[in-house]
Parts: sequence; C-alpha cells; structure tokens
Amino acid sequence: MEKIPSVDLRDFLSDNPERKQKFVNEIGKAYEEIGFVALKGHFLDDALVEALYHEVQNFFSLPVETKQKYEIPGIGGQRGYVGFGKETAKGFKKGDLKEFWHFGQYLDENSKYQSEYPENVEVTELPKFNEVGKQTYQMLEKTGKYVLRALSLHLGLEENYFDQYIAEGNSILRPIHYPPITQEPDDAVRAAAHGDINLITLLMGAQGKGLQVQNHNGDWIDAIAEADELMINVGDMLSRHSNNKLKSTIHRVVNPPRELWGTSRYSIPFFMHPVSEMKLDALENCVDDNHPKLYPDTTAGEYLRERLIELGLIKI
Repeated sequence: MEKIPSVDLRDFLSDNPERKQKFVNEIGKAYEEIGFVALKGHFLDDALVEALYHEVQNFFSLPVETKQKYEIPGIGGQRGYVGFGKETAKGFKKGDLKEFWHFGQYLDENSKYQSEYPENVEVTELPKFNEVGKQTYQMLEKTGKYVLRALSLHLGLEENYFDQYIAEGNSILRPIHYPPITQEPDDAVRAAAHGDINLITLLMGAQGKGLQVQNHNGDWIDAIAEADELMINVGDMLSRHSNNKLKSTIHRVVNPPRELWGTSRYSIPFFMHPVSEMKLDALENCVDDNHPKLYPDTTAGEYLRERLIELGLIKI
C-alpha cells in the first residue's frame, strides 16, 4: 500500500446500515494492510483545534525554567512536562528532538483509579491551556470510542466490547513541540522509528510532511492528512489483542530539509489506553491453525510499565 486510506466517521454514525458496514469494512481493511487511516467526521471543531494550537504554542514559548517546574519526578513523565531529548525510541540511543506535555484522564473524585493515575498538572501561567486541553482530550476520547466500536464489529466482537476498558482508561493527550534544529543533528531525528504502545492513536497535526509510515514492503511512505482529518493508527496493545490481525505499524517523524531547520513543528497525538487490568491475551477468534498465538498473555498495565522502562521514562 502506497497511500494512507481516508475514511469518514459519519458513515459509521449514520442510521444507514450499509454506510455503517462500509466504514467497518474500510477501516478494518486499512488496519489489516497498513495500520493507519486518515479520518474525517471526528468530534473536534475548528474553533477548538485553533484554540488548542494557540495555547500549546504559548506553553512551549515559556522560558525553560518555567516549563521545568512542571516536570514532575517519579511518575515516568505520565503527566506534565517532559524536556527536550528525554524520550528515546526503543532500540535507539539518541534522544528524540522534541519536548512535550501530557494531559491524562479526568476522573470523578470517587473513581477507583484516583490512587493509580497521577493527577493532571495545572499550568498557572496559562489557565486556558488547562481548559482547552481537557476539552480536546474528551472530544478525542469520544472519537476513539466509535473507532473501537467499528473495530469490534470487524473482529467479530460485540459492538461495545471495548467500552468497558476505555471508560476511565489511562489515555494520554500529548502536545509535542519539535523545536528548530540549530546544529547538525548527529543521527538524532524528531521522532525515531517506533510503534505506539496503546490501543489506537489519534493524531492532530499531520497536515505537512514529516510523519512517515513503513509499509509491509519496508518502504517509507508519507502520511499526510487533509486539514479536516485526524491520522489514526493501531497501537501495540490492540495488535497483540488481535494476534496481529490489526497491524501496529512502525512510523517516524523525520527532520525537515535543511532550509526548514529554523521552523518549529507541532503535533498532538492522543494515545488511547485501556484500564490497566484489561487482559491483552489474543482473542480466541483471531487464533487458528494458520494464525498461531504470537504473544504471551499480559495485562495493559504490565505491558505499559515494560514499555515505559524501554523508553527511558521509568528508571529501574
């Protein structure tokens, strides 16, 4: 496959069974063949997107010492600020050329996950940053819920199968700033080749060149969304759970041409995670004589911890 397929969530949300099935077929085929789709018809409106980019740029423009006070020790970077070059892709030694922020799940005060998840970090200098981040988080979570419902049907499961696992799931909204490149990068890139940890990733900000996806032939292809599209891909958790029926695809963010080194890039992925106790064991209907079980049993929480250690965000 040489191009990322485009699908429209409004087909799935329609009252027309044929349109709904069309969406299930299209996204299922795309995720079996390349693991990425460009999605129209999501729940983010233009005003919210514009407000978010404005606030994100305001935050990353703050002085380094101001940003660093929001870097919370001991939580593996799961909330708040993570400084430039601190995350390293699995198998790489060079830190990625980026800094980022993490918004996490918004829980009711009586939720059983209150003691498990770190609290969200409030930026006192930019009150709208916190408010707009929360609104975006909730709209992307809502979009992801319907994408997973479509994938449930594609996998032969009950439509609401994933709902119980993503309600209060450990999902993360990550505004990323790739600063201007000021010197020869010495083999470092903005984001080295990697697969995502989670169930699915919903990405804002893939409208320009930079994001590349590796197809099954090993070729790198540009993944460029239209202005009204999110790029959505399968993560390793969903790939494991489906016994690789749905593909978690290796992707990267390459450095721009030298003449554009002086420019910043912003992208905002939403990493949709389930609750930690969700079992990622291979689904029975994804295992047969031609497709033997590929991975040992684990839970989402165990797998997340393992991967955060590999990324260098949790030190042991």
